[in-house]
Amino acid sequence: MSMRAGRMVRYALLIAIGGVVMLPLAWAVLASLKPLAEVYRLPPIWWVDSPAWSNYVAALNVLPLLRFLWNSSVISLTSVAGAVLTSSMAGYAFARLDWPGKRIWFVLLLASLVVPSQVLLMPRFFIYEWLGWVGSYKPLIVPAWLGGGAFNVLLFRQFFMTIPREMQEAATVDGATGWQTYWQIMLPAAKPAVLAVVLMSLIIHWQEFMTPLIYLSDFQTYPVALGLRMYQSMAGTWGNLLMAASLVALVPVVAVVIVLQRYIGAAGRFNAANKA
Repeated sequence: MSMRAGRMVRYALLIAIGGVVMLPLAWAVLASLKPLAEVYRLPPIWWVDSPAWSNYVAALNVLPLLRFLWNSSVISLTSVAGAVLTSSMAGYAFARLDWPGKRIWFVLLLASLVVPSQVLLMPRFFIYEWLGWVGSYKPLIVPAWLGGGAFNVLLFRQFFMTIPREMQEAATVDGATGWQTYWQIMLPAAKPAVLAVVLMSLIIHWQEFMTPLIYLSDFQTYPVALGLRMYQSMAGTWGNLLMAASLVALVPVVAVVIVLQRYIGAAGRFNAANKA
């Protein structure tokens, strides 16, 4: 009986914590369905008598939200593809290949994880300005194709280290080249790592705000993060439209997260079964 009571207390605490975490999202949903005057009413009202679904239509028409979503999709998908490909290649090289200076470069890779990104803003801007990339998507996309990020490289490296070396040796005996071994053997075996990098990279690039703010000047090229900021800066603050647009922008990422989480779990179980 005591064990059952303890389990009920744990569940109650988890439900309470989940409720607190979901409270801002619940307020955003309610605010998106209210007139502007009721959004800023204190104390807040936690219900809506007559939902204003027209706020979602207005959010799509007042600013080119669909254009912002398209821009974010282009940036995110191309960046995710580059991050997965190049970081997996670098991780495979660190895990399985022998080449001069590998340990030194691995130490530098680890050291780059502790460098604040703000320190690199000015050097990167000068480089991209010299290349003539300011005002385009290249500063937002090209870095993902040049290694995919130190954390992603480390993640792939650690995962490749867990794959039995016999798989690589068998492919070599069968006459596979280094590229064929990576592409046809090692990368499919690292599916959980691939899906994890896809998920993390997608979220990072979808919500990226600072980099587009620095390099983009035409609002027609803005991603959704900058587009949402315009709801606060044009003609005052449209709180209800901002919440409606934010929820619309949240839907694609949530859908991808739900789908990939299921595949990550399935891939992890399949990988564990193969190891056993």
